[in-house]
Amino acid sequence: MERGAVIRKEARDLRVPPHWDDYAAECRTFRWDDERARLDGLPGGGLNIAHEAVDRHASGALRDRVALRFVSRSAPALELSYAELARQTNRFANVLRSLGVGQGDRLFVLAGRVPELYIAVLGALKNGTVVTPMFSAFGPEPIATRINIGAGAVLVTTDLLYRRKIKAMRAQMPTLRHVLLVAEDGGTTNEPDTQDLATLMRAASDQFSTVATGAQDPALLHFTSGTTGTPKGAIHVHGAVVAHQATGRYALDLHDEDRYWCTADPGWVTGTSYGIIAPLLLGVTSLIDREEFDAERWYTLLEQERITVWYTAPTAIRMLMKAGTALARTHRFPDLRFVASVGEPLNPEAVWWGLEALGLPIHDNWWQTETGGIMIANTPAFDIKPGSMGRPLPGIEACIVEHLEAEGEPARVRVVEQPDVEGELALRAGWPSMFRGYLNNEARYRKCFAGAHQELYLTGDLARRDADGYYWFVGRADDVIKSAGHLIGPFEVESALMEHPAVAEAGVIGKPDPVVGEVVKAFVSLKDGYTADESLRLDILGHARKRLGAAVAPKEIAFLPTLPRTRSGKIMRRLLKARELGLPEGDTSTLEGGA
Repeated sequence: MERGAVIRKEARDLRVPPHWDDYAAECRTFRWDDERARLDGLPGGGLNIAHEAVDRHASGALRDRVALRFVSRSAPALELSYAELARQTNRFANVLRSLGVGQGDRLFVLAGRVPELYIAVLGALKNGTVVTPMFSAFGPEPIATRINIGAGAVLVTTDLLYRRKIKAMRAQMPTLRHVLLVAEDGGTTNEPDTQDLATLMRAASDQFSTVATGAQDPALLHFTSGTTGTPKGAIHVHGAVVAHQATGRYALDLHDEDRYWCTADPGWVTGTSYGIIAPLLLGVTSLIDREEFDAERWYTLLEQERITVWYTAPTAIRMLMKAGTALARTHRFPDLRFVASVGEPLNPEAVWWGLEALGLPIHDNWWQTETGGIMIANTPAFDIKPGSMGRPLPGIEACIVEHLEAEGEPARVRVVEQPDVEGELALRAGWPSMFRGYLNNEARYRKCFAGAHQELYLTGDLARRDADGYYWFVGRADDVIKSAGHLIGPFEVESALMEHPAVAEAGVIGKPDPVVGEVVKAFVSLKDGYTADESLRLDILGHARKRLGAAVAPKEIAFLPTLPRTRSGKIMRRLLKARELGLPEGDTSTLEGGA
């Protein structure tokens, strides 16, 4: 493939026949009811995520296949087959039942990527208990805030994390009845007012009848941060499993014998939906690395673990780019056939880098905590337009809308039919993984929808659709820069800056200006081997003006060692702006490296 505006796909580029290769036909014939029929279901018509992800395989031909393979620097690899995962999750469900924790109660998990985290999530789902995984890097205040908002009854965490982050705050979490501890050294724990999980598991039966949850019963509570105020708890139901299975096939092209690696932490919705649930639904083997990012280690794992499908984040890709293509070329990836990315828009330069370093382009896709699953994607059989998030998956109806009124409930919007018009990205409500509400905030939930029958979910993202049906991210509605009558999307500017050979990452904001309203200011971090000085700053400014024109290019550039990011990889533009202008920083609980 030669570099150009489009990466054309040919049959020889596809090492495995894809699940679909006729976009129009698949979208035309797709029915969610047909996708639901692929699942077992429970007696009486119920539906349970853990049953579909674990038990239906454990009782069939895949019982001895490795479901989860855990690796770390300090311990031998640990593998759990589907049959063993079923037994362990049954034990955990029985532990919860013995504690009087039942359907609708809420369990929080705070741990690194240890086996007990995955067992607890799936075992709780079997019990009908609602699950919230949290980042182990959260500080005490964000943990307590989420547990209190969610009225958490049970917390599963490690003994070290408990002593560092929970113990002193325990009295401030009145709903928390039980704390179950995992010993980080593999032994047992004896902290007061807690219970040792390993001891409870040994005493529990490995036989359990999954609670008869229905498709509309709550299953997962994922917190998402706004620009201000407390985090919002998005409620997802067991019926979301239908979308997890479909999107695992359509967007990630997971096949029966794939060896899959999702690098997302389970504390992020991607790490739950596509790090735990979707690969298990499709019967594949998942690699789980317990270590933090290290470029050499990641390349070694891709090679030695013979990963076939890799799902990661733009931040990780940019960090690999920063380490240099030469490092990637010291490894070989003959098994790797598909690479996808999510978290924030993937700059075109990163898509092309995949071809150069890995022999494969990176396939961007788009979704949100609220959508519960991938909505728009670049997929294996279809051409890629680098910088585009792709096209809506079968069963998903997307459109661009313009608001007819600044305020209103329900919001009044008009669907934009013509291509290449910027507006708000909206989705027609009704897909199975759509969130069912914000916990204790019905008014905020209603504001997410427009139309006479609240039939359109408003994403808050500005985008455009081209004549071929590909969608292009412009920016969050509150990130768009208004300068001298121009509406400037930060992603476009950031992508142009990243084409400069010195730039590893870029974040762009609008800075108030008395003449033009706002001017574009860019914050950049540099690749190894480059020094931040005035000469380089002017060179980057000149590059941007040549690429974007004087009206759109940054007027100011500041160098930072790293840019502030959420733990899911999004550059926090609002935080850059708050720090630049001396404004309140709002909720920073998801800030990477924050307390």
